[in-house]
Amino acid sequence: MKKLKRLLCAIIGCFIILSGCSNGKQVSNEKGKEDPEKLQIITTFYPMYYFTKQITGNLANVEILIPNGVEPHDWEPTSKDMINMQEADVFIYNSRYFETWTEKVLDSIDSSNLNVVEASNGIGLMDSNIEEEQHDHEDSEAMKDPHVWLSPILAQKEVDNIAEVLEKADPKNKEQYEKNADAFKAELTDLDKLYKGTIDKAPRKEFVTQHAAFGYLAKQYGLTQIPIAGLSPDVEPTLAKLAELTEMMKKKKIEVVYFEELTSPKVAKTLANETGAKTEVLNPLEGLTKDEQEQGLDYIGVMEKNLEALKVALYNSK
Repeated sequence: MKKLKRLLCAIIGCFIILSGCSNGKQVSNEKGKEDPEKLQIITTFYPMYYFTKQITGNLANVEILIPNGVEPHDWEPTSKDMINMQEADVFIYNSRYFETWTEKVLDSIDSSNLNVVEASNGIGLMDSNIEEEQHDHEDSEAMKDPHVWLSPILAQKEVDNIAEVLEKADPKNKEQYEKNADAFKAELTDLDKLYKGTIDKAPRKEFVTQHAAFGYLAKQYGLTQIPIAGLSPDVEPTLAKLAELTEMMKKKKIEVVYFEELTSPKVAKTLANETGAKTEVLNPLEGLTKDEQEQGLDYIGVMEKNLEALKVALYNSK
């Protein structure tokens, strides 16, 4: 309820500001001002930004709402963000189950001239089998797992969805968008082959992770994800759940616990200490860390690092 109140305050602030604004299509940011003739695109978080940039190249101005290094699950847009969305040509997000604020915001702004892309549209989302302790769901609808971008195969479907709308919004560049999308999907196909070839040979098929973000990746390659927490990484497990995981890890001689760098690794390290396991980073790609940005890593590079990290657990055959 606190999140909803903050969001309503932001919406009220947005209406106040919008009352003095024009209905022009130029995005209120420096890049948009540099070339207002290009398609103005707002994306929510890193995978949506990266996928879109691979399709557009330099043909459009692409902005990201949630900065890299910021954990996106509980992020909320400001009034300025909402104005920028209204003034854009295209708004791209992953799923209403991830960017949970999108429907309310889109209902509150004038989106009549805004091309909206829910990139996961048409993908059969899996039900969450994880109990989300301490989460206040506003309705009784089953929670879905939105982390489809972590499957190279499903990522290609998201690329198709994004490209389709961009081609309609900017038909003069349709051919180039198609060409760029095909080239990027070829990279994703190569990534899929790399994962499949590596994981098929692995003696183990289970891995323990702090955040239940890897369900689609696990399903794609015949793995079993054993999460400590649920779909949201800030939900801590009960003591009973930790005891159950500790017993299971010792029984199965699992010696690696994965955590992510945008949230506290406390729970993962606690479980590792209890079982004598070591910890490794498995990145859900919800945003690049400062170190990853300095290394020049991108979606493909981080996915390759994730595969190397997974090998630590999957090739431990004790």
